[in-house]
Amino acid sequence: MPSRITRATLLTLAALALPCAAAPEAGLVKTMKGTASVERAGQRIPATVGMQVQEKDVVTTGADGTVGITFTDSSMLSAGPNSVLALERYMFDPATGKGALEANLSKGTLAAVSGKMVKKSPESMKIRTPAAIMGVRGTEFVVKVDDSGR
Repeated sequence: MPSRITRATLLTLAALALPCAAAPEAGLVKTMKGTASVERAGQRIPATVGMQVQEKDVVTTGADGTVGITFTDSSMLSAGPNSVLALERYMFDPATGKGALEANLSKGTLAAVSGKMVKKSPESMKIRTPAAIMGVRGTEFVVKVDDSGR
């Protein structure tokens, strides 16, 4: 007796055959020392040099860890030891130079160098801490959030 393949079965098989759309790359881990990880979609992945970072990733460094990330617009963020940095929003259009980079430093230290998007739109880069929101209009800054969130 021949088996019957239903329309629902065919649709399910077709959906499984489609490639999954990966989140667009926001940047790359360019430097790293010690212990660091990236939390993505509920999974914690050990950070490695060359690893892609994406919008919504949370980068965490250990007591001996540092991570330097270069974004597609040439912005750079460097998180120091015991840091928690959430990449809340990232988009960049190389054709227009416009974009947005929003991150939240809930703990630790962060050094930043703005890239192409800030040259085009000075309000496009924002870093939040528990105590403040910084609009990056210049080219470089450093911020520290202590264990009490200040």
